[in-house]
Amino acid sequence: GGDAIRVLPLAASDADVLCAAAGERGYSCAQADLAGCVDRDAFFSCVAEALEFPDWFGRNWDAFFDCLTDLSWLPSRGHVLVLLNTAEIRRDAPETFDTAMPIMQEAAQAWQKRDGSLRVIMDAPPVTRASPAPHRTRRKRPKT
Repeated sequence: GGDAIRVLPLAASDADVLCAAAGERGYSCAQADLAGCVDRDAFFSCVAEALEFPDWFGRNWDAFFDCLTDLSWLPSRGHVLVLLNTAEIRRDAPETFDTAMPIMQEAAQAWQKRDGSLRVIMDAPPVTRASPAPHRTRRKRPKT
């Protein structure tokens, strides 16, 4: 469960390779493209579509957890969820992103307790260069 969420520099082509490798090992793999997902409802829609959540998904955090810990409609040895284009939700709805992460971690731990597997792999946030600190010159104090 501790390494259930991995953050990697990912492109869509990398996600395709990851999903192909997961499928070869008997795992289901879904890609959720979060481009344009800038709030909780959009996040739920993106992930629900990718993981084919059933109609009973209640579009709240409890139902999100329940669906992640069930996934019986995707029979397989384990499950991989790849989250792409996470920059917008990280920037525009950090509370949604920060709520989703521990829920996915907890769901992965629940799978592990049942000898199953859920792994979430997401793209790394974009690297931003910090502005250099303004150069300050020290003034000498006048001698008094």
